[in-house]
Amino acid sequence: MLSLPLLLTGCAVGPLSGPTAQSGLAIQGTVHGGQQPISGAHIYLLAANTTGYAGPGIAASSSNASVSLLSAVATGLSDSIGAYVATAAGGTFSISGDYTCTPNSQVYLYALGGNSGAGTNSASGLMAVLGNCPSSGNFAVATPHIEVNELTTIAAAYAMAGFASDATHVSSSGTTAATTGIKNAFGNAANLVDLATGSARTTTPGGNGTVPQQLLHTLGDILASCINTNGALTGPATPSACYTLFNSAKSAGSTGTAPADTATAAINMAHNPGSNIATLYGLPTAQAPFSPQLSSAPNDFTVGISYNGGGLNDPVGVAIDGSGNVWAVNHGGAGTVTELSPQGVALSSAGGYLVTSTSQFNGISIDPSGNVWLPASVDGALIKLSSSGTILSGSGGYTGGSIKNPWNLAIDGSGNVWATDCGNLSCTGPYTVDETSNTGTVLSGVTGYTGNLKVPVGVTIDASGSAWIANRDNNTLAKFSSSGTLLSGTGITGGGLNRPYALAVDHSGNLWVASYGTSSSTTNVTEFSSAGTPLSPSGGYQSAAIDSPDAIAIDGDGRVWVACFGANVQSSIVALASDGSVLSPSTGYQGGSVRSPSGIAIDGAGNVWATNPYDSTVTQLIGAASPVVTPLSVGIRDNTLGVRP
Repeated sequence: MLSLPLLLTGCAVGPLSGPTAQSGLAIQGTVHGGQQPISGAHIYLLAANTTGYAGPGIAASSSNASVSLLSAVATGLSDSIGAYVATAAGGTFSISGDYTCTPNSQVYLYALGGNSGAGTNSASGLMAVLGNCPSSGNFAVATPHIEVNELTTIAAAYAMAGFASDATHVSSSGTTAATTGIKNAFGNAANLVDLATGSARTTTPGGNGTVPQQLLHTLGDILASCINTNGALTGPATPSACYTLFNSAKSAGSTGTAPADTATAAINMAHNPGSNIATLYGLPTAQAPFSPQLSSAPNDFTVGISYNGGGLNDPVGVAIDGSGNVWAVNHGGAGTVTELSPQGVALSSAGGYLVTSTSQFNGISIDPSGNVWLPASVDGALIKLSSSGTILSGSGGYTGGSIKNPWNLAIDGSGNVWATDCGNLSCTGPYTVDETSNTGTVLSGVTGYTGNLKVPVGVTIDASGSAWIANRDNNTLAKFSSSGTLLSGTGITGGGLNRPYALAVDHSGNLWVASYGTSSSTTNVTEFSSAGTPLSPSGGYQSAAIDSPDAIAIDGDGRVWVACFGANVQSSIVALASDGSVLSPSTGYQGGSVRSPSGIAIDGAGNVWATNPYDSTVTQLIGAASPVVTPLSVGIRDNTLGVRP
């Protein structure tokens, strides 16, 4: 028999004593297990720490322990986690005159233990995100009543997944970028549930996002299967629901540390959304509290929201700015750009930002100042927008020099723009790489940077300022120094490279390439060292889910995320570890109605964003990745590519 601890282990939440509490600043609510009130639960008010990251693969420690906000003197109750109040017979609780919170810190409720009718269950853990602490230091106005249940727990677990090691260890580094990222992350919980009622949404509050309500109900029912019991951990011969849940939702999915409560189990499920799907799906009973549920086991447990609006029309490339706003370029109709907030609210008009009526864009990049750059192929120009969508490059964009038919672009740490150029609209050359200053001065001369180029499409910049180019039609990579000198001779080959399309650089300086291939057997992901030595095997990194990869991105743990268009078998989003092993299922991740994704980007909150051109939508996989520095040009400038903010 497996013996699991029923109390949280590890470092205690600290500090137990906070700022002097003020009177009359009440937080009131009810805790339910399904539809049953939970009496005797300990209610902790916790804030995310700022002294060191927590998150997937990061051990709980004193440096990433959540901060207890309640005053033990005021409540008269405390334990190793911190001060708490207890729920009454009807599951109600009230926090009044017991706390203060630091303005702009991220706050959540944690309910541990209690009895929902089947006996005291010390394995019952529930959460609810309160979010950004108001400037007044209290939630009296912002959150008058809170419903804490399995659905608010799922919303909290996925929203904070990039910053959470377990239910009592939620933390960021405290940098300005990290503060922005964790604020945006906590803000995503409200897109999934209504905190006042504890019900799962069907549409985001902004009105343009489709929420997977049936999936949320299914995940909530999985937790309820353990919460609405006495928490017994019997097994394996006749495993209890809690035993099965905790052994199927370990810190690394099927391996690692088993959780001690259901809230941590939910966080582990968010970290490992492709693990043990059938077993977990089978946990809810016939009397499961939330409906409608999924009628069959899903492909995976990624929680994805599909957004429309803001002018989305056949979107392809996507990029994230320093505030966490999402920018997508549209192939449909005239040359437009869409901007969404970190919570997916459309910031651009219904028609998007109209940039040009004669051109389309394949790529998009954001400079260190937050300006947005676009390659206008038909116009033969590079276009610069402000962070509010205003054109800064004049009515015709930046032209001249070697700029003829720019295809894609990337921006270095100095703000200089590097663009691949097909030469003409038929993409038959002359092939060049164009470099332009941030004010539009062409730095690459009249002829551009040349040598070993054949339909150059993808471009990325490494931390040294060198530009890497994917040559689609001769199966090679080209590398140019920051001054435009060709460093790759006759071309970099090997490692399974086959019709390379998109590129990304990790923190070690290694280059990752999405190779579109010519068939299902040749499509892959390839990896090269900073010197151009192949690191992937001769066939590249392959999986059934890696099908016609169109775009690639690196998260803050060095994991590789690939948008697979699915020209041969299926479309999905695939995740690889830094050693090339595939982390996602053999069918990839398919949450958020992802369909033939063409662009992909990771934000500072740990969300994965992908464009779906066929549906004219953008998918957000909530908390699926680890937070990363945005925009990429800032990562290049500060040598923080592929690391957490």
